[in-house]
This record gives sequence, structure tokens and C-alpha cells, in this order.
Amino acid sequence: MAASPLTEDAVREALKQVVDPELGINVVDLGLVYGISIEGGRVHVRMTLTAIGCPLAFMVNQMVDQAVRQLPGVQEVEVELVWDPPWTPERMSEEARALLGFW
Repeated sequence: MAASPLTEDAVREALKQVVDPELGINVVDLGLVYGISIEGGRVHVRMTLTAIGCPLAFMVNQMVDQAVRQLPGVQEVEVELVWDPPWTPERMSEEARALLGFW
């Protein structure tokens, strides 16, 4: 059986397994993932964090790397942490906003 093709949707689904340790919500629903690009077996994830001085930045970076590496066909993962545009609660999914009381 052939492996599923490596797609942006597959990467996004894998990233839903990465839960922000402080907020308890995954990085996709928090709106932290700004972009995903794939070239062959190389996956580039462009993302941010909720705060510039986040003490868990290294841990979140590692969790993103590990989640994406589990996908078939991934040979290399690059996580680019950016601060522009800045994250705001409006980037969260409706479900995440409801869970955190942002209505």
C-alpha cells in the first residue's frame, strides 16, 4: 500500500496534536501556525507564540518538530518562529475562543 502524499492538510492535522502547555489548546486552533510549505520531504512550518518571552518556546518548537516528523515521507522539518504579524486572540478558532472565554 502506498503512503499518503505529504500535504499541508496532513501537516496541519499532525500539528493539532501539539497542545500549548499553558493554555491546553492545540497550536492550530490557537492560530499560532501562520504557514506550511512542503518541498519533497522537507516541511517548513512558520508559526508564532502567544507571547515573545514565552519560556516554553523551545519545548513547543520540539513538539512541532516531533509531530511533523511522524508523518510518512517527512525527511526534514524546519520550524520558523516569527513575531510579525503579532498573535492576537482573533486568530483563534471559534472553539478555542469559547474554551478560553473570548466571546
